[in-house]
Amino acid sequence: MRTGRPKKPLEVPAEDREKLSLIARRPKSSQAMAMRARIVLSCEQGMSNSEVARKAHVTGATVGKWRERFREFGLDGLLDEPRVGAPRKITDRQIEEVVTKTLESMPANSTHWSTRLMAEQMGLSQNAIVRIWHAFGLQPHRVENFKFSKDLNLWRRCGTLSPCT
Repeated sequence: MRTGRPKKPLEVPAEDREKLSLIARRPKSSQAMAMRARIVLSCEQGMSNSEVARKAHVTGATVGKWRERFREFGLDGLLDEPRVGAPRKITDRQIEEVVTKTLESMPANSTHWSTRLMAEQMGLSQNAIVRIWHAFGLQPHRVENFKFSKDLNLWRRCGTLSPCT
């Protein structure tokens, strides 16, 4: 006589079975997705949750979770759910504008963008600009070629027509 809660039957359509076996065998699949696919395929063969858990080296709760998620939502149920946390405040469009402005324009009266100047110009925090530049590997203060100063009074202060030395 069986003990415990009775399992709801798991029926896997033929096309889903094919996709699951492909995910489980494919070397490019993430390990988490491959494990979930193997769990569902094993459950479909009629194995109990504890047998599948022993075979897959996971807990029974893990098997139950993925079995039920597949039963309710199909293949989409095996995907990761969004994580908790505060929603993003900076949109992709704002990030794109910062990167474009950094690469394609120059600030007035300066040779390059600073994080403070860019933050003021874009209406974001300085830390946000630092994170964006770091993520995209931007270093506007480091250039490969020489830049002339935009200071119009530089030549007058030196008293010559050539750059000060």
